[in-house]
Amino acid sequence: MSDWKLADTYDTGDGLVRWGAFGEGDPVILLHGTPFSSYIWRDVVQGLSANHRVYVWDMLGFGQSDKHVGQDVSLARQTRLFCDLLELWDVRRPSVIAHDVGGVVALRATLIEDVAFGDLTLIDAASISGWGAGGFFQTIRENPHVFLQLPDWASDALIESKIRTGSHPGLRPEALKTYLDSWCSPEGRGAFYRQYAQGGEEHTDALQDRLASLSMPVRILWGREDQWLTLDYAERLRAALPQAEFAIIDGAGHMVPEDSPGALLRHLVA
Repeated sequence: MSDWKLADTYDTGDGLVRWGAFGEGDPVILLHGTPFSSYIWRDVVQGLSANHRVYVWDMLGFGQSDKHVGQDVSLARQTRLFCDLLELWDVRRPSVIAHDVGGVVALRATLIEDVAFGDLTLIDAASISGWGAGGFFQTIRENPHVFLQLPDWASDALIESKIRTGSHPGLRPEALKTYLDSWCSPEGRGAFYRQYAQGGEEHTDALQDRLASLSMPVRILWGREDQWLTLDYAERLRAALPQAEFAIIDGAGHMVPEDSPGALLRHLVA
């Protein structure tokens, strides 16, 4: 699915969210993280849609969805939009597969908004405390006004460097170009810094004491070479969810759906 285009829209009142559905069967919903979009799922969609109705969407301020100054793109807002989309799609008890901060959205939806899932898969997912502390994330979060003053060439170089470190073997040229085209534009640069400024660990503070109450089947999948959320973090999540299945995907960094889509699909369809 090299020509990745989301044909449908949902008007949030603060811009359009773009979404798409593929295949027929039991519902599966894929939640992307940052600084990515539903494009990261294109190979996975191709595999899952043979036997499932697969839904994807670009969070507000990401990918093909609208981006503009003043948007609320916090993870609490993305969770509410996710719940709205579930109503729009008339989906009940879906299988939910979440990557990166998509994990925050999924966990908030089920633990705070009481949305019932059939099962939940967390892939290198922000969840337990520590995912937003220090480094790149916290530096931008605390100083977005400084980064917004960078010249375009410096901002674009920073964005490219960040995205490249998410992959262990290195991104395919067309994939890297797609991600950069989304962010390296006048509206994209502001949106890139905006989602970091508004998306911090305050969105998972309320989840910490509730994780043990997850009653649906849970699976944790992790890229062995993840530089953003390392295996130490994965082991802490595993300890917080001892009932969950756990598997490591060799040769993959943080961007498991990009680095090892075949291995990932084997886990997802098992």
